[in-house]
Amino acid sequence: MHGTIRQVILAASRNRAVERVVAGAPLSRSVVRRFVAGELVDDAVRATRELTTNGLTVSLDHLGEDTLDIGQADATVKAYLTLLQRLGEAGLAGGGRAEVSVKLTAVGQAIDEKLALDSARRICEAARNAGTTVTLDMEDSSTTDSTLEILRELRLDFPDTGGVLQSYLHRTESDCRELAHAGSRIRLCKGAYKEPESVAYQSDQEVDRAYVRCLKVLMAGEGYPMVASHDPRLVAIAGHLAKDRAPGTYEYQMLYGIRPAEQRRLAAAGETVRVYVPYGEQWYGYLMRRLAERPANLTFFLRALASTS
Repeated sequence: MHGTIRQVILAASRNRAVERVVAGAPLSRSVVRRFVAGELVDDAVRATRELTTNGLTVSLDHLGEDTLDIGQADATVKAYLTLLQRLGEAGLAGGGRAEVSVKLTAVGQAIDEKLALDSARRICEAARNAGTTVTLDMEDSSTTDSTLEILRELRLDFPDTGGVLQSYLHRTESDCRELAHAGSRIRLCKGAYKEPESVAYQSDQEVDRAYVRCLKVLMAGEGYPMVASHDPRLVAIAGHLAKDRAPGTYEYQMLYGIRPAEQRRLAAAGETVRVYVPYGEQWYGYLMRRLAERPANLTFFLRALASTS
């Protein structure tokens, strides 16, 4: 049942008619605040300050994806440059306290791969100047090869650039082996896009088993694993696999607004915990993928929408 609901929501995430209904509902934006810091750079800086004060680290995502407009891609790059400048001025970026996550389709990947690479270079340079790093988000499977190639290119000049792998893809265990080398920061997540059976596992159980296999590869390697999961079982398994690793050679990552008490608990226990903080006006696609991940999220949102009728 959960799988069917998930597929319906993921299909709706790319449906413009549904987007107009959701975005127009009076309480939508108040509900979105649970998962999105806000629409402005001031909101991003505020959320970062609050989280770092509580001993957490942050990865900021300026929301947007799938642009086919060069002007919009450039505007997204400029938004990241402004964000990084603001973080640097506020003393929040140094030592990787706050980094940024970038979706390459938001900076021109679907227009021209070289445009996306040049855009990402501009952001990486600004991050270096602010004393922090960039992680390239992973999107649907049609972009995987391009994203990993751009990651390889960026690492020639910015070796601390992070990458993301998704355990629901059949290829990911092999990708983990290739990327588990010294200096390689890799975020492992389950994956949140609608993918065909030919390229991705479909059941929750298969995805979870694949996650553990991939995590074993990363934890046994010489890189820096970033464990992106809210699942208590997977968090516990990660802790067991990391028991022989030195402190500061891996981290946990969780989404803004999801399991905040667990985020604080892990941080209080001495673990590095990074909170993925999205902000910006283009929140619809991000929100729908969060709803697809957990039925409790969907119930929370539908109750709010129902109260408007």
